[in-house]
Amino acid sequence: MEAPLLSVRQLTVDFHTDAGDFRAVDGLTFDIPKGKTVALVGESGSGKSVTAQAILQILSKKARISGGSILFKDPTNGAPVDIAELRPESDAMHALRGGRIAMIFQEPMTSLSPLHTVGDQISEALTIHAKVDQGEANRRTMEVLARVGFPDPKRALRTYPFELSGGLRQRAMIAMALITRPALLIADEPTTALDVTTQAQILDLIKELQGETGMSVLLITHDLGVVANVADEVVVMYRGRIMEAGSRDDIFRNAQHPYLQALMRAVPRFAMGENERLTPIREVTSSALATAHAPERVQPAGPILKVEGLTKCFTLRSGWFSGKTREIRAVNKVDLELPAGKTLGLVGESGCGKTTVSKMIMRALPPSAGRVMFDDGTGLRDVHQLEGEALTDYRRTVQFIFQDPFSSLNPRMTVYELLTEPLRIHNIGTSDGRYERVKQLLDMVGLDQRSLRRYPHSFSGGQRQRLGIARALALEPRVLLCDEPVSALDVSVQAQVLNLLKDLQSALGLSYLFVSHNLAVVDYIADSIAVMCRGYIVEEAPKSSLFRNPVHPYTQALLAAVPDPDIDRPLDFAKLRADRFSNPSEWPEPFRIQPGEVGHMKEIEPGHKVRLGAVTAQEAA
Repeated sequence: MEAPLLSVRQLTVDFHTDAGDFRAVDGLTFDIPKGKTVALVGESGSGKSVTAQAILQILSKKARISGGSILFKDPTNGAPVDIAELRPESDAMHALRGGRIAMIFQEPMTSLSPLHTVGDQISEALTIHAKVDQGEANRRTMEVLARVGFPDPKRALRTYPFELSGGLRQRAMIAMALITRPALLIADEPTTALDVTTQAQILDLIKELQGETGMSVLLITHDLGVVANVADEVVVMYRGRIMEAGSRDDIFRNAQHPYLQALMRAVPRFAMGENERLTPIREVTSSALATAHAPERVQPAGPILKVEGLTKCFTLRSGWFSGKTREIRAVNKVDLELPAGKTLGLVGESGCGKTTVSKMIMRALPPSAGRVMFDDGTGLRDVHQLEGEALTDYRRTVQFIFQDPFSSLNPRMTVYELLTEPLRIHNIGTSDGRYERVKQLLDMVGLDQRSLRRYPHSFSGGQRQRLGIARALALEPRVLLCDEPVSALDVSVQAQVLNLLKDLQSALGLSYLFVSHNLAVVDYIADSIAVMCRGYIVEEAPKSSLFRNPVHPYTQALLAAVPDPDIDRPLDFAKLRADRFSNPSEWPEPFRIQPGEVGHMKEIEPGHKVRLGAVTAQEAA
């Protein structure tokens, strides 16, 4: 039997902090065979990323490998090397790191330098490890950029990271990792922040490159759907220890450990029953929710929120000194209706216009055309015409839950200050009344009242998201705009937050506009779904109708791109590789929309509408 490429034995990593010592990895043992993919699975904080950092010897100064071995059998010289015995700054470790072992980090924007071009950053790895001149480095950089799917590799050499989309930035990170042709690629949550179609393309790309180069892959993820599609072997971690390990088939067909079974129950699935709930590993309990009720209000006769012909154009400069401009139509004649007490899911890829629609509803952006209408029970009124007290009331009534709670919570403010700030701004209640309201809010979202004096950085990602929800609820709103509120959370915490949102809606009569790129999540929480692409709503239907009978080719592609934690339902990579599903001018008839056209929505069954082409903008006007 061939020796594994990497053999980890009884690995122990300790952190020395002011609060005392903490063991992040405790006696970890696993192998990575040559040419295979091993998935390291677990919740945030289970020790997955620390394990990867130990393999590369890039642990923080407060951490050290206190036991065990990491044997790497380099195919180029055959002699095994114990990485755990090497000093992080030694020549031997420098040769391995980035040369024979490469890593793709979770967040490419923080891993790529904003001051250097993509070409410089990718070619730098080659000039360091392969000792080639800059001309040869540029040639090979263009080759690898083309290989990872850059549309214009020559131009990409001169492009800065901030000019690229999330998917292209991640492809640039993959190119940087692959240019030295490593024996082992460590991919740390490489697709967490990407939409499902881009995620599927990145996973397909890694599998294809692995087949060509024969490299091994250590995939670190909490997404069991991703694991089911790409892994050969699976290692399940919890609090630094292995709970279960085995082949992909054994893990998914015959999960034995209660922790792994609980992880699988926490994943949203398309086949869930009408009243079936996700089962988080740790249930969030709230005594306040049981007694909470919506304030007495006049109910609207029709939809509480209505969007009519909403359009937003942005003017971009072609160059700093050319004076030339071009217009981008980010949102194109969008019509939506949100019934009171219901959830409307808005689904689409990154850049399709979902967040722009949300910002126009919030009055954070003015529309180029169209109207946002809101009904507080006295009739529909144009939101962008509101002034004075009417505008203040609207801002209280419609609140926003952000995608990244850490960047939306002031790090210098305590929980008490964060939650009382909206009340102070709107002059609501006395000091004692605000204190009681804050305690009620914390209980409502399942957080301990003793955390009032803590700062956001001391909470986990899921706890910070619950803080964001509590702040949004402070003013007793009627509508919550939820912008990707669970996309960055691991599956068990995601289940907690989704269940909490459903419970809050039931108790308080809230209406949600739920923006997401994950159809499985939207299927769980939404009543009806609108699918958005390139600024258009291409299909809208009750969720049961949409998933039973998706008609538009873009909707079908989105559904096909959601990785299912079921090894009998793999992703169709060949279909996704075509990459024509997000270009309206390449959709098949009768869906094709040429530049200058807007098409029209046709009802094909009650409540189920789909966009067809062949209606010009002039005809529509």
